[in-house]
Amino acid sequence: MINRMSDKSVPMYQHIIDDMKSKIKSGEFEMDKPLPNQIDLAKIYNTSEITSRRALAELVKEGYIYRIRGKGSFITDGESRESSPSAIRTVYFVYNDLTVDVLNHRYWSDMLESMKEECDENGVNFYIWASGTGENYVLPEDPHAAYVLVTAPYNSDQPSLERWKNEGKRMVTVQFYYPHLSIPYVIADNLTGGFLATQHLLSLGHKRTGIILTGQSMLDLNQEFSLRLQGYRLALQQHQIPFDPELVCVMDGPFENVNMGYEGFKQLYKRTDNPPTAVFVTSDIKAMGALKAAQDMGLNVPNDVSIVGYDDLRISSFTYPHLTTINQNTAQIGRRAIEILLNEIPKNSNLLVKDEIVPKLIVRNTTRALGV
Repeated sequence: MINRMSDKSVPMYQHIIDDMKSKIKSGEFEMDKPLPNQIDLAKIYNTSEITSRRALAELVKEGYIYRIRGKGSFITDGESRESSPSAIRTVYFVYNDLTVDVLNHRYWSDMLESMKEECDENGVNFYIWASGTGENYVLPEDPHAAYVLVTAPYNSDQPSLERWKNEGKRMVTVQFYYPHLSIPYVIADNLTGGFLATQHLLSLGHKRTGIILTGQSMLDLNQEFSLRLQGYRLALQQHQIPFDPELVCVMDGPFENVNMGYEGFKQLYKRTDNPPTAVFVTSDIKAMGALKAAQDMGLNVPNDVSIVGYDDLRISSFTYPHLTTINQNTAQIGRRAIEILLNEIPKNSNLLVKDEIVPKLIVRNTTRALGV
């Protein structure tokens, strides 16, 4: 165990950095062997894990080491070190079509809060940047910056992304993604979310389970809703229940609103003499409308019909009945996005860094076993 260095004016993490650099340059560490992790370093230097983690993060930013999730930290070769970007001092959360109201949505507020916390732990500034759109979509000119990009649901952002990638910008996308561009991304696992919501209803005996989506048609959905529909269909398949298009309602609109759920719920009940006994509503905002529609139609939730939402908005725990829903775990999306930016694998690696965060089913009072 190494005693703390006597110079108290220098932070402990800087002592660790200087000592690690010396060992790297002397060849004490092998190129293909993982370095001591933050727990081991805390013991070696008789300090806290927070301090050792900070030291590792600084070494990553300076280009001395890189991290591979699940494997550890490794030394970069000399050539990569010389060509590595300047240390990241600021992370920008970049959006081009979100309003302040939308950013207050739990999906974004949880993500932003965790990003800020992760940046604070690593001594990095964090700012929200409202960019332009189309050809005016610009990033702040900052040589010490990295970027979390909120990309469009379709391909309108692709030219900008390709340009920034060619310029060597350090970036990661969230919500929507373009895997063919090999740009790192972190997203919610919407397929699993759709499966969990539908599986819950099917496990309660609801073989007639409908779904309300947002889009122009079943064939024209954005990535999120398309994957939730795939999860719905997968759950039906695993329960050997045929897919019935009559139980799918797609509501068109520029943004999520209560009326989509209200009208969508009524449409599902008007289409057939054998209406659904449960409905998976693919956003909590639409689910609020579905609850109101059920009430106006004289249906009791959950005795007559079960309803599952999606997003776990804070208001969903105050509805009557309290809404069963899917929490997208966007706080973890935020943490992983910052981890990827600050612990980037060297430029000469062809590895696409990606992560899909598994959501959680939150069971409350709008679902019930059929016939109970």
